[in-house]
Amino acid sequence: MSQIAYDPVKDRFAGIIRNSRFLRWLFYLTLDLFFLRSWHVRKILRELKRINGNEINKILDAGNGFGQYDRVLLNIFSQSFVKAVDVKDDYLDDCRFYFKKQVENGRMEIEKQDLLDYKEPDYDFVLCVDVLEHIHEDVRVMINMFESLNPGGFFLMHSPSHLAEEDAGDDEFFVDEHARAGYSKEDITEKLKLAGFNPVKIQYTYGKFGHAAWVMLIKLPMLFLNRVGFFGVLLLPFWYIFTLLPSLILMLADTVGSNQSGTGILALAQKSQKQTK
Repeated sequence: MSQIAYDPVKDRFAGIIRNSRFLRWLFYLTLDLFFLRSWHVRKILRELKRINGNEINKILDAGNGFGQYDRVLLNIFSQSFVKAVDVKDDYLDDCRFYFKKQVENGRMEIEKQDLLDYKEPDYDFVLCVDVLEHIHEDVRVMINMFESLNPGGFFLMHSPSHLAEEDAGDDEFFVDEHARAGYSKEDITEKLKLAGFNPVKIQYTYGKFGHAAWVMLIKLPMLFLNRVGFFGVLLLPFWYIFTLLPSLILMLADTVGSNQSGTGILALAQKSQKQTK
């Protein structure tokens, strides 16, 4: 069986809704609902807002992709400025279309940048979701993010964990876009410290319950589309009639529980108030 590339499937969906703000809004809602990493990231963002919200005024979305988290950041940190950077022109153009109002009123800036070279001081918070696994020189990126933060600033990343290798290496499945399978707790802790950060919280995501939900919501439908072609999208609603509610319950369990292992990993780190690099 031929492999299915995960990001190109998402790209194809994004292309369909490119010129419609309403369809793109639905696309963002679907990503937030179906992708467990969004549940975990939004949970941490709300906690940061509650505890440190008044100190987070300038935010960097490092590798913003489709712009899903830009929308979340703008909503949660409703008084903050968000800068979104990525290397892909089509992603950036789509985001400029959707976030035109936010750019015009000065709440947002969208710019092409390579994270291997980009560092700009005065950020209070940097978000980097499912980006570092694509970059061989990941510590170099972390150092750039460290140097872009104000003292006391926070860095939040999410990535596949080293335990995702089973899925990544499956000859029926999918991810051929990654520089590494993922990170262990020990690995990401060491790399964050090399960059100068103090790790605050490191936890596995997509544990037993979350991974089961991911198989039902994402993996099996992707394999199905690979078998039958893209017209199979028309049949997916019938699948989700039976799998959506159980999957959402499993995802909720993943976010409120403590996973001893998982195929995803989330790390929150902080730049010391006194530390310089």
